Amino acid sequence: MVKEKTSGDMVRGNLDLMVLSALADGPKYGYLIQNALSKASGGTFTVQAGTLYPLLHRLEAEGWVRSRWDDSTGRKRKWYRLTPRGRKQLVHQAQQWREYADCIWRILAPVLGQSPDAMESS
Repeated sequence: MVKEKTSGDMVRGNLDLMVLSALADGPKYGYLIQNALSKASGGTFTVQAGTLYPLLHRLEAEGWVRSRWDDSTGRKRKWYRLTPRGRKQLVHQAQQWREYADCIWRILAPVLGQSPDAMESS
């Protein structure tokens, strides 16, 4: 089976959730966030810097992430970390996403020849 790139519309609608999730296990700078998302998606999608950095600035304005400059690695990098408010937002968005995904699954399961209950047993 050939892996297709994920639709840009589907990714765009979930970028906040994905970036917050990438920061859940600790601080990262932009390139590490991009790599974490690419790896977690199995290479299905990548987030370009031109999309990521404005998003990070917006998440910081929302109070969901904080940033700090660091040059201890020999190169000046801006590191981002979740705030307690950001972690709460991550959990909230993850719960909303799960409810939505469950709903879509129930709608699509018959089309895919599966029982909607099959997801609940997995």
